[in-house]
Amino acid sequence: MTVRIMLVDDQVLLRTGFRMVLAAQPDMDVVAEAADGAEALERLRTTTVDVVLMDIRMPNVDGVEATRRICEEGQGGPGDPKVLILTTFDLDEYAFAALKAGASGFLLKDVPPGELLAAIRSVHSGDAVVAPSTTKRLIDQFSPMLPSSGPEPTSKEIQRLTEREREVLVLISQGLSNGEIAAKLVLSEATVKTHVGRILTKLEVRDRVQAVVLAYESGLVRAGGAG
Repeated sequence: MTVRIMLVDDQVLLRTGFRMVLAAQPDMDVVAEAADGAEALERLRTTTVDVVLMDIRMPNVDGVEATRRICEEGQGGPGDPKVLILTTFDLDEYAFAALKAGASGFLLKDVPPGELLAAIRSVHSGDAVVAPSTTKRLIDQFSPMLPSSGPEPTSKEIQRLTEREREVLVLISQGLSNGEIAAKLVLSEATVKTHVGRILTKLEVRDRVQAVVLAYESGLVRAGGAG
């Protein structure tokens, strides 16, 4: 199956470089390009796209707003475009907002080509591409942007979770993989995977990234420490 990709960046040279890398892959096809978020939204009305590589800082409509509109219009269905944020700076203040807006993850623009290709394939298959540890570091950095919470999680979605599911979510937010969670809780990795799937369903989120964002927003997990 060919992954149909749209490149969204206001720098032509960067788009050209990414297109050259992607064009060399037998399972990838760059079907559209755009110089800003407004043009990207327009192209999506007439072009079927699987993965959008989205810059953050662009004129007119920036990457955060474009991501929000794409995810709202798509409603998160399996055939909807997935957004992968590409940012120049690891400390980009908009990266957290993009994750909240529905992006499936983010990478730095200087990412090695192999990692970029693997990330695109992961996003296309429905996975998040931000490593849990990277997600935690990002949210720790931007925790002042999050609303303060009381001692108990206030989110009604969080309250749907069982005690074990909350425990698993806290460990996901600490940057642990399924295998590491399994070892810590003395469970099989398959059982942890089942718990993760139930967490995503109950929280009504598409991937681990969105689950971690909600865990921080609700107060289940706090920046700099466990829940």
